[in-house]
Amino acid sequence: MLIAFPFYLVVLYLTRPKIKGQIKNVHYAWAIAMGVLGYYMSSLFDFVGLQYVSAGIERIILFVYPTLAVVVNRIIFKVAISKRQWQSILITYLGIGIAYWGELHLMPNTHLFIYGSTMVLLCGITYAFYLVGTGKLVPILGSSQYTSIAMLAASIGIFTHYLIETIWHGESPLSYHIPANIIWYVIALAMVATVIPSFLLSSGMKRVGSNNLAIITSIGPVATLFQANWILGEQFTWQQMIGTSLVIAGVLLIKKLG
Repeated sequence: MLIAFPFYLVVLYLTRPKIKGQIKNVHYAWAIAMGVLGYYMSSLFDFVGLQYVSAGIERIILFVYPTLAVVVNRIIFKVAISKRQWQSILITYLGIGIAYWGELHLMPNTHLFIYGSTMVLLCGITYAFYLVGTGKLVPILGSSQYTSIAMLAASIGIFTHYLIETIWHGESPLSYHIPANIIWYVIALAMVATVIPSFLLSSGMKRVGSNNLAIITSIGPVATLFQANWILGEQFTWQQMIGTSLVIAGVLLIKKLG
């Protein structure tokens, strides 16, 4: 986030409103809240959960956030759920259930597995609220302005967490050192996996809406399942293969939605 921070500052400055007063302070406040909730808190829950569950099962649990976003939109903002979206949700959940069941039997410590799963589920819930909030704020603030504000707020939350954590343990915040052999991974995470996707997400939201975007982004967890097997060597069960296929089918169902 230290690497990504300057890029968001530059975009925030370049996309600032030309006419003063056209955007209210409450809109900025909500953008800040969405950044803290949807990126800082969501990431925190996710990383805590990853200590106790595999990357594969973490992705499977995160499949829940698209349906949560659709339901939150329905309950809070009365956004109708189309028949095709219901079909997509049903098929996606069926795939999630099959894949999760297959992974559950591979876990040696059930208690830690449940704790880790709960943390990842909280990640999905907070991210669902972020998607819904993004769908409402992007048309007002613009995708670039909103993304910059949200991600800067999330970065400050992360920096504050790091300072408190290091001071609490009697360490110096400046003592952290990134090993030379992983610096390029850190740069890639900052640019390829953070800055670029964050702007693509909000830009796509503006065009297809939060409901459709929430379901479409299910393809991300699917891709991670394959990468966890290919790169990390995690076991990929037949239940995961069937579940993944169903999730992909559910995502493809909405391609004709307008």
